[in-house]
Amino acid sequence: MKRQIPLFITFFVGTLLILSVFIPPMETLGEDFTLFFDIIAVFAFFLGGGNLVRVHVTKLMKRKPDWGFSIVTLVGFAFILAAGLFKIGNPGDIASSVTAEGSWFQESFNYILNPLQSTMYALLAFFVASASYRAFRAKNREATILLVAAFIILLGRTPFGMALTAWIPESFSIFQIPNLAIWIMNSPNLAGQRAIMIGIGLGVVSMSLRLILGIERTYLGDDRA
Repeated sequence: MKRQIPLFITFFVGTLLILSVFIPPMETLGEDFTLFFDIIAVFAFFLGGGNLVRVHVTKLMKRKPDWGFSIVTLVGFAFILAAGLFKIGNPGDIASSVTAEGSWFQESFNYILNPLQSTMYALLAFFVASASYRAFRAKNREATILLVAAFIILLGRTPFGMALTAWIPESFSIFQIPNLAIWIMNSPNLAGQRAIMIGIGLGVVSMSLRLILGIERTYLGDDRA
């Protein structure tokens, strides 16, 4: 019974939301269920925070490898949580916005999180360059096409690329490198992106039907539970 009830709730809610899209009198049901989702999400935040504390406290107690990072995580979590809940340093009262300028919460975002994100993205540039070098080696026909297209796009974004083919007359302007780069981005690249999005959409529909019909039950946990 403890499995049949969640399966019934999933089937009922999923079917109801699908019908609310196609039947006008039921359109407001989708908005109403969105409110319930927000309520459930609040409890998910509590669950996620509690699990974060449990995992890192266990790591500290057992002195697992890199347990020092757990100290940083727990201290940062406690500091941001306290700054947000009690609005420490907030220029307004307790009812004012938590992101008000001058509050510890907003200052932590501006001077700690933003620099860390910038550093991470800067480091990712080196990984992207390394991956691009490995991917663009012309080992086969597909890799050669990828290499040529990437070279044209990169060259089309530079003044050198514009000057290199500026002699081509306007009647054949498509062969100018900047225009060729724009064509690659707007035609083959866009077609590939749309194909990926269609594939993702079909995958979402397929997984949704599996969940609604009770075929996919991994969210219920282990069958032995």
